[in-house]
Parts: sequence; structure tokens; C-alpha cells
Amino acid sequence: MKVLVTVKEVAEVADDFEISGTEVDERYLEYDLNEWDDYAVEEAVQLKEDGPAEEVVTVTIGPERSEETIRMALAKGADRAVRVWDDALEDVDMLDVETKTNLLQAVVEEEDPDLVLTGVQSGDDSLGATGVSLADELGFQWGAVVNALDYDADENVAHVHRELEGGVEELTDIDLPAVLTIQTGINEPRYASLRGIRQAQSKEIAAKSLADVGLDADAVESDLTLTSMYEPESESDAEIFEGDASETAGQLAEVLREKGVAE
Repeated sequence: MKVLVTVKEVAEVADDFEISGTEVDERYLEYDLNEWDDYAVEEAVQLKEDGPAEEVVTVTIGPERSEETIRMALAKGADRAVRVWDDALEDVDMLDVETKTNLLQAVVEEEDPDLVLTGVQSGDDSLGATGVSLADELGFQWGAVVNALDYDADENVAHVHRELEGGVEELTDIDLPAVLTIQTGINEPRYASLRGIRQAQSKEIAAKSLADVGLDADAVESDLTLTSMYEPESESDAEIFEGDASETAGQLAEVLREKGVAE
């Protein structure tokens, strides 16, 4: 069984930052593997360690800079990686779900995996729809917000727990090939060992252009346009009491009396 995991590099913004045009200035950004994807990678690696999976491949959409992040997934046990990028993507303000689906679909069809794992959402745009959209385009069965997974090799079925609204969980069987979106908490992602980090340096990261995956510039025409970016104003009615414990306690008691909470 081959497992393909979609991974994304996301930017983390410093506490104090500046906005330049429609972007946060690069000086205030640090990049890391998307939290939800980290759990998906761990789940795939466990499937390999436990026997059902023979190969774990990651795929990401991102520039050459993202290879440092991709190598973290390789260091944790993925066997190789595919990175899709093209000059046509440079000028796209924000990749919408359809565009991501087109790019990932092309790689999935080329790799022909039995199981595709994605994170439930990403920590930057939080759209939370790419995994299910990908399954729809591929014609695969799917399960969203999966927080427990058990693969039955004899029946080629994934027994999954899905997290639903209101704390309700659903237990369902999904025939492979399938796409599962993985929720945080399904496992405990490992830290990359020193040995794993060294081995990751020699693992393959195949860089592919649109032409390499059989697409053209029309496939990345996004319907989303980023028109502005600003830091929202913070409004607060909080009142800060100053002084020692007895003074602040007295001030709090006075406020509570004024509000009719205490007498």
C-alpha cells in the first residue's frame, strides 16, 4: 500500500509585525510544517511501521524555500517528496480550493496511492475544504475530521472515527482508495531524530512544474483576490486594578456592587 500525504508550509507571524501592501513583511515571518499535516504525516509513518504501508510520499505546493519544511516530514519517516511550483504561481495572490485541488489531483493521479491523508485545515487560510474537494475530483471515498484510524488489510478498508458536531463521534468503514482528513489529537507526532534529519538530506524531493504534471497556466487561475490586509483594532472594556491585594479586592468589590452582583 502506498500512502500519499499532502503537506503545507505555513507562516507564523511574530507578536509585533508590520504589513507591507497586502502581505506581512517577510522579516516578521517564520515558516513551519502545518500543525494538522504533522499529524497526517505521523499517521502515515505509523501505517508503514505497523506493516500495511510500504511507502509514504508527501506532496506540497510551494517554492524552493519550502524544501526545508518538507525535509522535516522526510526526517520523521516519509520516504520521498514531491514539490509542485511554477512561475505562473508566483503572481497568484491566494490559491483557492479549486486551484489546490487541480494541482494535487495531478500528482495523486501520477503517484496512484491507495490512501491520501491531508490535514483537516491549514493554520493560515483555514479553508478546511481541500481534502474533501480532492476526493470528489478523484472519485475516491472520503472521511473528514478523522481522529482514529485502523486499516484492515484483508478487506482493504479503513475503520475510522470521525469527529462530528457537539462532541458526537461516528464510526464508519471506508473502502480504499480514499482520502482522509486528519484531525489533531489522533496521535502524538514524533520529533525528528538526529539520524532522521541526516537521512532526510539524501531523500528525494522531486520538483515539478505545471508542465511536468500535465497542467497549464489556466489550471491556476484563482477566483480569490487579496484586496487588503490590516491589523484589526482591539477593543476592550477591561478595567485594570492597581495596588496591593487588599486595595484591588476593595476596588473589585465596589465594581461588583455597582453592577448589582454583590451588596
